[in-house]
Amino acid sequence: MNPELASLVWVSTFTALLWIPYVLNRMMVVGIGGTVGYPVDPPPLSPWAQRLRAAHSNAVENLVVFAALIVAAQFLGLSNAVTIAASSLYLWSRILHAVAYTLGISWVRTLAFVGGFGAQMMIAWQLLAA
Repeated sequence: MNPELASLVWVSTFTALLWIPYVLNRMMVVGIGGTVGYPVDPPPLSPWAQRLRAAHSNAVENLVVFAALIVAAQFLGLSNAVTIAASSLYLWSRILHAVAYTLGISWVRTLAFVGGFGAQMMIAWQLLAA
């Protein structure tokens, strides 16, 4: 597996696991019945869990773009120093984004988001130049 695909697998796995902590918080807030059911006017999640849920949604939205770019690069046989660096940058940016978002560190969250976006654009540029 090349580095770009490895980054895609790692970031996909990370994104797939992000729901677990905030669902556990929901179980603590509304119980198991309220978590698997449809309670009317449930109390809100803890603030950190609300932020993690938003980070998870953002991760899913951005994973679509990243995955499409990586798949396109693989289809074209495009793998170079830029795509390798960008895929690694994307992975670490998304991890930092989720952590900073959950902890409420807004400037770090924003910089991590920009890092991930920049990584996407680096790969897109390589594809458009091919």
